[in-house]
Amino acid sequence: MSVRRVAQQQPESFEFNSENLSWAEQLIKKYPPGKERSAVIPLLWRAQEQNDGWTSEPAMRRVADLLDMPYIRVYEVATFYTMFQLSPVGKKAHVQVCGTTPCMLRGSKQLIEICKKRIAKDPHTLSEDGDFSWEEVECLGACVNAPMVQIFKDTYEDLDEQSLEALLDAFANGETPTPGPQIERTLSCPESGLTTLTNVPEYVPLNLSIENEPKEPVKNDEPVADTKAENAATLLKEKPAAIKQPEKSATETKPAEKTEKPETAKAEEGGQKPETLDGPRNGEADDLKMIKGVGPKLELTLNALGFYHFDQIVNWTPENIAWVDSSLSFKGRIEREDWQAQAKLLSAGEETEFSKRANYGDKSASKTDKPEGDK
Repeated sequence: MSVRRVAQQQPESFEFNSENLSWAEQLIKKYPPGKERSAVIPLLWRAQEQNDGWTSEPAMRRVADLLDMPYIRVYEVATFYTMFQLSPVGKKAHVQVCGTTPCMLRGSKQLIEICKKRIAKDPHTLSEDGDFSWEEVECLGACVNAPMVQIFKDTYEDLDEQSLEALLDAFANGETPTPGPQIERTLSCPESGLTTLTNVPEYVPLNLSIENEPKEPVKNDEPVADTKAENAATLLKEKPAAIKQPEKSATETKPAEKTEKPETAKAEEGGQKPETLDGPRNGEADDLKMIKGVGPKLELTLNALGFYHFDQIVNWTPENIAWVDSSLSFKGRIEREDWQAQAKLLSAGEETEFSKRANYGDKSASKTDKPEGDK
């Protein structure tokens, strides 16, 4: 961001006129105690409007006094925001030409040439009579209506060389042209007219003007029709009636009693249940964690299902495997880790590579072969 400095030549003082001072005092009262400094931007803007379009250093100090702020804090605000002009501008018009891409593509360079010819060769330079000045700025927020300019607080859009010349002539004559599009366009609607939303209700204005159009007097003391109410009533009439649900009988409204799902139903969904035990034989269960893929949590799950010994796993049929697999959180691990081959060796008193590492407390076994269910 470029450095912004106040002009070298400054007026001796600044005071709000009675109207603006009253407005400023009322504005400050709207802020809670201790937060009055938040009014600094609107106060600076009102000072700029009163001071022929620019913010002088005395105006900054006056705002600071009203808000009980250090002068440097108000100075920081005024020099940061480019909406505040730090040197004198044209008394009748300060033309800010948008030069960002949409406006540039639509002819903003030609508008700048008009300003150079009519006002001054360089930006931020007063015209010979002191009535006009200009500058190029970044996006002014009306890209659909490019190219555009902003003069003080109003924007003028859909310009070309001829319409900008006409604007400058009007300001020179002391007139204030109507802001907005300078062609036959409503706000930012298509230039050819509305192509969508053409059935907007009557109470939504499509052509806005600065002053409200006078309403026709009511004749014969008839009440004025409430257009909004009429449109709402029409919408209610057109709204399809809600589908009436059939009344439920007394038996249907009563919630069904929860019944336990028989084990045979589970067998139909996922294989056939194998033979299980109510507890380990002789009160001593095999250490199922010696099977690669079975951790402490999974061992508890298998015990809860009725499996405590290696030989039970050896005897599972494919249908049994499907049944057990449907009870596990991660399906497919029985065949993936080949539980039955491991269980066969372990039930015969032999060891597997995994059980050897587990028995000897190999730390690598606990890390690399940790089953998914125990993550």
